[in-house]
Amino acid sequence: MMRKTIPAADPDSYVTALAGWQRARVEELRAAVCGAAGLQEVVKWGHLVYFANGPVLLIRAEEHRVLFGFWRGQRLRAIEERLKPGGKYEMATLELREGATIRKTVARRLAREAIALNKSLGDPTQSAKTSNALMKGRARRAPRLPR
Repeated sequence: MMRKTIPAADPDSYVTALAGWQRARVEELRAAVCGAAGLQEVVKWGHLVYFANGPVLLIRAEEHRVLFGFWRGQRLRAIEERLKPGGKYEMATLELREGATIRKTVARRLAREAIALNKSLGDPTQSAKTSNALMKGRARRAPRLPR
């Protein structure tokens, strides 16, 4: 059972509260993605989230891992094959455990490509809502077949 903690007030506080390899990994990832122009960094849902025309990526430290996730990560698997699809939207995450790393150049490239996807395709959360609304509308309007 995970205990409830009070979310950090800001990104610096989030990182300061970490220790050991997780802090080192989060600092490395943060330095890589903050080099990508146009990202807004906030603490949302209890972890670091980066926005540019909607959510782009997240960095989340957990007890035994650090997650580096992208809302449109399934489209980024050619850059980093360890990204595992899952969750809503086109989410994919890279799970980093103690000793596992990602090259700064790869992390920066992922961030830049994810920003470019949001720029060309729009906010992934809005795209998903539009798609779901269209699918529901089609389902309601589907003609009934005679029995």
